[in-house]
Amino acid sequence: MEEKTVHVPLISCGHCVKTIEREVKELEGVNSVEGDEKTKMVRIKWENPATWEMIADPLKEAGYPVED
Repeated sequence: MEEKTVHVPLISCGHCVKTIEREVKELEGVNSVEGDEKTKMVRIKWENPATWEMIADPLKEAGYPVED
């Protein structure tokens, strides 16, 4: 299992966090997603077949690009 915590600077409220969590949890292989609106950080845990690119691209398309 892989895990990554990333900064998502466009998080501004709880709705943003819920949107991110919903979008990422739908991806095959994603085990958990936890966002924090105060720190603008998101922790994601995943395993095959998911890859980081498969997670980061939908976030960018939803309007929440990550900063590594």
